Amino acid sequence: MKEPTLVIMAAGMGSRFGGLKQIEPVGNGGEIILDFSLYDAMMAGFKKAVFVIKRENEQDFRGLIDDRAGKYMEIQYAYQELSDLPKGYHVPEGRVKPWGTAHAVLAARKLVDGPIAVINADDYYGPGAFQSIYEFLEKAEDDWQETDGAKYHYCMVGYQLENTLTENGFVSRGVCKTSPEGLLTEITERTKIQWQDDKIVYEENGRWEELERGATVSMNFWGFTPSMLREMENRFPAFLDGTLKENPMKGEYFLPGVVDQLIHENKADVKVLKSMDRWYGVTYKEDKQSVVDALQSMKDKGEYPDKLWK
Repeated sequence: MKEPTLVIMAAGMGSRFGGLKQIEPVGNGGEIILDFSLYDAMMAGFKKAVFVIKRENEQDFRGLIDDRAGKYMEIQYAYQELSDLPKGYHVPEGRVKPWGTAHAVLAARKLVDGPIAVINADDYYGPGAFQSIYEFLEKAEDDWQETDGAKYHYCMVGYQLENTLTENGFVSRGVCKTSPEGLLTEITERTKIQWQDDKIVYEENGRWEELERGATVSMNFWGFTPSMLREMENRFPAFLDGTLKENPMKGEYFLPGVVDQLIHENKADVKVLKSMDRWYGVTYKEDKQSVVDALQSMKDKGEYPDKLWK
C-alpha cells in the first residue's frame, strides 16, 4: 500500500466569518487551527499534505505553512477553480460560487496516488481522530475482484452532535445513521443546525425540527482508497447535467452526497470511527476566543508543546 496523504479543503473564504478564517491565529505562538491539525496528522504518521486552495491565496498559505509544518512534512498545493470541468461543460455566466466539497477534493487528483484522508481547513478534530484514520488507511484495500459482492472500503470520523455546535449561530452538518456493525447507512446534509434553548434543532421547509443529542455527525473527516477519486470524477458530469438546469448559480457537488450514492448502490461500505473529542472551529468571529482558550488549555496541560514547530 502507498502512504496515506492528507487532503485539506481550504478554498472557502468563510463568508459567515467575514474573511479568510483559515489563517486567523488562534495559538499563543501565532498558530492557526491548521497548525494543530498538521501537528496531529504528523504525529499520527502522515508524511504528506495537499492543500486545496484558491490560486490567489497561495502566498498567504505558503507564508504560514511552508516554513513551519513544511519543514516536517511534504506540502503541495492544488487549486479549486470554477473552470475545472469535464470536456464539453462550461461555467454558467455569472456564477462565482465554487462547485462544492467533492469538486474540491477532485482538485487534488493529480497530486495523490494512494489512500487519502480529507479534512476541512478550519476545523479542529483532535489527535485521536488522526490516529484512528491513519491506522485504517494503512490497511485499507478495496475488494479487487469484480464480483457482485465487491466493495470499496472507506471510513469516516463521526462526532457527537452536541460536541460540534457553536453558541453563536447555525452550522451545517452531515447527520449520520449507522448499522449495528458501525457502518454508515445514511448521511443527510442539514444546513441550518443550532441550539434553541436546551434543544438542538434544524430548519427544513420553514419549520424547526428537533435532533437528538448523541446523534453522530460528519465533520468532513473522511478516509478513502483511490477508488473514490475515480468515482467522483465519473459522477461529476451527471451532477452538472442536473445542476446546470435546476440551480446553475449555487448548486454544489457535495462529498457526503457521493458517499451516500455509493452506499445505496451497495458499491461501498464506510466504517464510522467514533470520536468523543470536542470539535472546535471558527464559523463566526464570536467563536474565536473560545477556540483560543481551548487550545491554550491543551498546551497548559501538556497535550501540545508550547511551540508546535521549532
